[in-house]
This record gives sequence, structure tokens and C-alpha cells, in this order.
Amino acid sequence: MKLTQLPVGARFEYDGQVFTKTGPMTAVSEAGGTRMIPRYAVLRPVGDLPPPPPPTPAHLVDADAVRAAFDLYHTVVLRHADDFGRPALEAARQRFLASLDAPAPPA
Repeated sequence: MKLTQLPVGARFEYDGQVFTKTGPMTAVSEAGGTRMIPRYAVLRPVGDLPPPPPPTPAHLVDADAVRAAFDLYHTVVLRHADDFGRPALEAARQRFLASLDAPAPPA
């Protein structure tokens, strides 16, 4: 196993010593002291791996703010559209607004 595959806080054995990962390429020995662990090093996990960090939530925006911004945009676009294009723009607007109320797809 390589160091990049271990989460921070994981314990592993390297060069006959037990370490705890503290950074992308660093670890602290149980005997004391910080050491850089080379990328090519093959490590043996010790004990159970700590749980992975919780996933960060996706960037969420307020639906009302999106609607308000889109309505402003749509008002400007309608001023530049001819009579033949307005029905298509209105249909696209309705589809967009409906998509804001649709449930989010699974991740």
C-alpha cells in the first residue's frame, strides 16, 4: 500500500517502525519524530483504518435567488427576441423553472 492511499490518521509500518500519517507525505513515528515517507515506499497498514472524512456537501444555492436572476435574464432576452422566437423562449423558461423543483439526481 502507498502513503497516498491512506487517510490522515492511519497507522502503518515502514522500515520496521510504526507511524501515523499526518500529511500528504509526512508521518509521526510512535518512537517520536516526524519523517517524510517517499512515494515509492510500500507500507503495511497497522490496525483498522480510520473512517474516511465525511463528504463535503455540494455547493448549494438558494432556488429563489436563481429564479430571480433567471427572470431578470429572461426579461432582457425577450426584449431582443422577435415574435416568432418568444414561444420557444417561454417554453424553455418553463422547463428551466420546473427543473429547479425536480428532485436532485442521485450522486
